[in-house]
Amino acid sequence: MKACGIVTEYNPFHNGHAYQIEQIRNKLPVDVVIAVMSGNFLQRGEPAIVDKWTRTKMALAAGVDLVVELPVSFSTQPADFFAKGAIQILGDLKIDFLSFGVEEGSGVDFLKAAIWMIENESLISREMIKRETMNVPYAKQMEELLNQLAPSFPIALNSPNNQLGFAYAKEIVRQGLAEKIELFPIQRKAVGYNDPVLDEKTNIASATAIRKALLDDREIEAYIPSSSYSYLLEEVDQMVTWDDYFPYLKYQLLIQSEASLRNVYQMTEGLEYRLKQCIKEAFSMEEFLECVKTKRYTRTRLQRLLTYILLQLSQEEVEKNLNEIPVIRLLGFNKKGQCYLNEKKNQFQSPLISNINQKTKNLVKLDTLAGEIYTLGNKRLKKQDFTRHPIKFD
Repeated sequence: MKACGIVTEYNPFHNGHAYQIEQIRNKLPVDVVIAVMSGNFLQRGEPAIVDKWTRTKMALAAGVDLVVELPVSFSTQPADFFAKGAIQILGDLKIDFLSFGVEEGSGVDFLKAAIWMIENESLISREMIKRETMNVPYAKQMEELLNQLAPSFPIALNSPNNQLGFAYAKEIVRQGLAEKIELFPIQRKAVGYNDPVLDEKTNIASATAIRKALLDDREIEAYIPSSSYSYLLEEVDQMVTWDDYFPYLKYQLLIQSEASLRNVYQMTEGLEYRLKQCIKEAFSMEEFLECVKTKRYTRTRLQRLLTYILLQLSQEEVEKNLNEIPVIRLLGFNKKGQCYLNEKKNQFQSPLISNINQKTKNLVKLDTLAGEIYTLGNKRLKKQDFTRHPIKFD
């Protein structure tokens, strides 16, 4: 059996995601679609609007055959580490193709760009060190540097989708998978990655716009598959946002000393002082972010750092978890997905686990902690790990 992998968050699953699966089915010789999906905390440093089990049901109902979890050590990271974990899992699951959304560029373009970047890493590192004092976000610095060093670079890196696709391509090269996994980029339709507006002229909208509409109690049925809409209606009283966790974050920042905060993953350059100063005057997440953010510290970078504080992720713990993925956590599957697992499971390097118990809990310690903290945001949320088993979708 041949498989195509997707790296995703499905926050929530919408028509753009359905279009991707449709293109995979129509254009690739694959038997199964495998999604490695972020758990309850996401790449932009946010809690998922609905939990990982609801999003797994959405994925399976819309045509994904197998869903596994991207561990929190990777799911709350910038593009390179996010991609590292996802590609390691999908490579272990023996996929033949990798599909991702882009603004432009072919699979060959992304592969060429990745090979050039890896071959010139030393030069790029030296040049980036020279720019460290610039009050400019890293992504912008990298874009300017590539324009200088490689004017004919095969892909544009001025959009989140292309940046993620490029990160996937680099990891495929780094992990020695370029001859095993073929890249299958799909051009996004109609809207941008973070476009906040619902366009009535199309049934495609960004997840950002759909979440905003949901929270504003506006109709979103036209923009998501009917199955996703049904699951959202079922879980509407369990939706969460950062505001639901802000009191817990504020408590952490008020009681912890600056010295204690310095142990948190990615706490650098004296940010602990700025955070403790701003938290005293803030009464919502938005107020807090407005106080803390600067040109150097983007909203997304700060949200990730605040997620690490909320989850109490230390530098030592995260770095340890970034070195290996001890197990692959199965969230859901259908009959095709089950057949694929039966055929390939003896080829997997990492054990595939279907439930958390006394024997396996230490292998996913940070993820079970993240699940327990996630349930604090809404008293209606069910347990996320202990007692939960993969969803079997018929």
